[in-house]
Amino acid sequence: MVLVFTGAFIGSIGAAFLKAGAGRLQMSVAALASNWRLGVGILAYCVSSVFFVYGNARGELSVLYPIVALGYIWTLVWSRIFFREPFTRVKFFGVGLILVGVFFLNAASG
Repeated sequence: MVLVFTGAFIGSIGAAFLKAGAGRLQMSVAALASNWRLGVGILAYCVSSVFFVYGNARGELSVLYPIVALGYIWTLVWSRIFFREPFTRVKFFGVGLILVGVFFLNAASG
């Protein structure tokens, strides 16, 4: 579980860097190659995939994969910190649904 949670956390960082890189995206090979934010985002996704592979090898996919949804919560935090995106009631409701879902799926494995 720790490996999958760590992968979700690193993946959420990757999403933030992809967003930051996309804001500076230009359609030329040279500009794309010099966009370090995109590079960090892609690297973070690759690293998170390694954690997912090792984590899933040691547990039940039906229990572990919903933990990936916790990455959405971290992404909400990063979007607020780095991009000043607002927290809304609907977003908090969505986070609540994610937490309840992860709780029930893990409780069911019991």
